[in-house]
Amino acid sequence: MLGGIFSFHTSWKDRQDTYIQKPLPLQCTSLNFRDFQFAQAMLFAIEEINNSTDLLPGISLGYKIYDTCGSIARSVRVALALANGNDAASALSEAPCTRLSRVQAIMGETSSSPCMAIATVIGRFHIPMISHFATCACLSDKTKYPSFLRTVPSDYYQSRALAQLVKHFGWTWVGAIRTNDDYGNNGMATFTETAQQLGICLEYSVSFFRTDPPDKIQKIIDTIKTSTSKVIVAFLSHMDMDVILHKFSHHNLTGYQWVGTEGWIFDSQTAAMDRHHILDGAIGLSIPKAHVSGVREFMLDVKPLNSSSNEMFTEFWEALFSCKFRQSKSSSGNQRECTGHEDLTGVQNSFTDMSSMPIFNNVYKGVYAVAHTLHSILNCNKTCNNTVQLDPYKILQLMKKIQFKTKEGEEVYFNENGDPSAKYEIIHWQPTEKGTVDFVT
Repeated sequence: MLGGIFSFHTSWKDRQDTYIQKPLPLQCTSLNFRDFQFAQAMLFAIEEINNSTDLLPGISLGYKIYDTCGSIARSVRVALALANGNDAASALSEAPCTRLSRVQAIMGETSSSPCMAIATVIGRFHIPMISHFATCACLSDKTKYPSFLRTVPSDYYQSRALAQLVKHFGWTWVGAIRTNDDYGNNGMATFTETAQQLGICLEYSVSFFRTDPPDKIQKIIDTIKTSTSKVIVAFLSHMDMDVILHKFSHHNLTGYQWVGTEGWIFDSQTAAMDRHHILDGAIGLSIPKAHVSGVREFMLDVKPLNSSSNEMFTEFWEALFSCKFRQSKSSSGNQRECTGHEDLTGVQNSFTDMSSMPIFNNVYKGVYAVAHTLHSILNCNKTCNNTVQLDPYKILQLMKKIQFKTKEGEEVYFNENGDPSAKYEIIHWQPTEKGTVDFVT
């Protein structure tokens, strides 16, 4: 069994609890199509492995996937549910698995702060956790996060490379904005240190989180407006960039040279939101392009009626096609009814957009790392030895040493800190005549 931890929503309703009765569970808001795609990439890899006669013959991989809504507290809660097998009814998968099963590995989370919290909790149980997009350099510390591995490079390299990029263009007077979490704070600290060594001066450095009150965001806008530097280095997650971009649009903050991280620089959803062309000409570092054959067709073939994760898929389907299912909890009289047979191929939105393929590839590689490790432990040749006791510590030790090639010929392995080797592409946002953006490498 594999666990999956994703943020299918990016936020939650703020609620004042009285503690006279037991607090209600989080009410999640703001659907996040990106993480839904990442979960689909995980299911694609599992299905491909289960259909393979070479890898884990006679063994089926299953999954339990949870939604954390971007909440660190909820991330810890679901990690414990996965670790001890006491599955509260909040798991998304309703597959007919009656046997309680502790998962052999956990896939996720997408950002660094939740990963740090989860890895702290499950590290003591030696359960391997493989993230596809958590880049904070802090996660390389194996004394704190002994069972954490990732298929995305550490920001130890990105922060330094970003400073070199700024220096290359002779921009020595810059402003900086970061996400106020472990990703932004650690990444920016390393950038600042390297930048100072290279003779780059920071006029201001401000932090921001998507749930901040309006007056804090206004202060940031005032800081940028009164500054004299025209270059802004943005160590932001895509979720925070989406929020701040919306605010900047109202203030017509154009004419700045943006320098970005992999968190948002190749995000087509962010580009589509930038209707006021604030980010035109942005330059930054991104994960190298990748291709996973079959994944696009798999994602576009999703149907809410035959999916095992009914409740979740229903909500996505309703959002994709602006309709409601008859039996839907949130059914309101004025929207048209969903049939479940709507055609995804003609839909243009962030779910059908495949520009996050490098991250799908990271999820894919993570699932395959688990499969190759299990294949080795179960002594699989023509068949696998089902009597072998699966011990998480043994799985973790072997996974750290695993080396394999994907079907696309990419070499996958982890260094002593559980990190892959660092490779980046430089991306430049070039506006087109049609009003869209080309990500030029």
